[in-house]
Amino acid sequence: MTKVTPSGKKFFNQCFLFPHFRSDYLPYDIVKRPFRVQEEHKPKMGKIELGTTYQRDYNAHKIQPVTLVRPLERKHTTGGKLDTIPTYQDDYRSWEVQRREPSKVEHMYHPPTEKFGNSTTFQDDFVPRELIPRQSFKPPCVAKLSDVPFDSATSHRTSYIAHQLEPKFVRSKEEYKPSNQPFEDLTTHRNDFKGLPGQLTKSCKPENAKVGSSAHFNGVTEFQDRFQPWLVSLPEVRKTKEYVPPPGNMDFNSMSHLDYIKHEISPAVPIRPISNGRRTNAPFQGHTTTKEDFKAWSSCQLETTKKQQEIPNPTGKFYDLTTFKSHYIPHQIIPAQSFKPVCAVVPKSAPFQDETMYRTEYTPKKQEICPANYPSPPGYVYVNTDSHGHKFFRQLPPEFSESNSNPIPKEVAVVS
Repeated sequence: MTKVTPSGKKFFNQCFLFPHFRSDYLPYDIVKRPFRVQEEHKPKMGKIELGTTYQRDYNAHKIQPVTLVRPLERKHTTGGKLDTIPTYQDDYRSWEVQRREPSKVEHMYHPPTEKFGNSTTFQDDFVPRELIPRQSFKPPCVAKLSDVPFDSATSHRTSYIAHQLEPKFVRSKEEYKPSNQPFEDLTTHRNDFKGLPGQLTKSCKPENAKVGSSAHFNGVTEFQDRFQPWLVSLPEVRKTKEYVPPPGNMDFNSMSHLDYIKHEISPAVPIRPISNGRRTNAPFQGHTTTKEDFKAWSSCQLETTKKQQEIPNPTGKFYDLTTFKSHYIPHQIIPAQSFKPVCAVVPKSAPFQDETMYRTEYTPKKQEICPANYPSPPGYVYVNTDSHGHKFFRQLPPEFSESNSNPIPKEVAVVS
């Protein structure tokens, strides 16, 4: 089944092509995918064996100092004289340069003897014509002013009907009344968040062990022991050669100077006409079209559009006394006392006492282990586990927890 539109296009009816879709379609029930419940983590009992095959099979070896592989430095010097003549200077032979002949073509300029009498296309085709003034199409000014007075009545003024406005509704301002109920400042973060005790970080700082030696320093180093002084020869000074001028006289003549031929040039003829030296006593006629047709108009100076100053200028002398100058009270400066101790000379022979009160009186304490690190804390009984995986334990009576020397908190939360 086809249908023709006004534009001439044809299209098929959709209902005719798919008549059985609604009758044959059967809806199916959508079944959601089953949600897999995460199993509860159960920690394994026992201890982890941290020993490796490397720790078990490794044999410690005694390390010996590394011997230097660098050979001793030796300077090779010879007593012979150095030959400084290069191969270029020894094998080069100078050749006699022949003089090249100039390849310039002699061309003498000869001016034409005949007179130039050719005419241009502009001179042949141009015909002088008389100027014709253009006709003005501007209409004559025939505007006439009317004697009837101006009537300013419009349709809006004649047809407008003024209506009385209704009074504007004013809303009364309500008085603020504070609430009698207490403010509930408990947020979801405060309500749901429960702090979990974390594991204490272990310090990677090594123990402060005193490193020192009772042996006396003899003042001999490896550099002083192995250094061998070598004899150094002074650098050879190269003498400059004495300048020897070349024999004979220098020829200053060039090819241009010898081959140049001088020509006699006649002076240029001026194009200015020759004045006959005659003077006339007649008066000078200085009338021009500009002088005759130009009319001077009276010009008036335009007034400035500068805005008038609203704030008047201050009058009188400037009073430069500020509040800081008037209220400032100068005080005498007392120099700060130096607490630097007097530089006392300490004898070098006495040993340096590097012991401090912290080193002598410090007593290392044993780090307490948090009971939350144990899978089943000693002195507690398991109660339940919440939805977030937090296990809660209840404290036993004091007679059960006296056997453990570590202090036990009242409540412990463990993350599984």
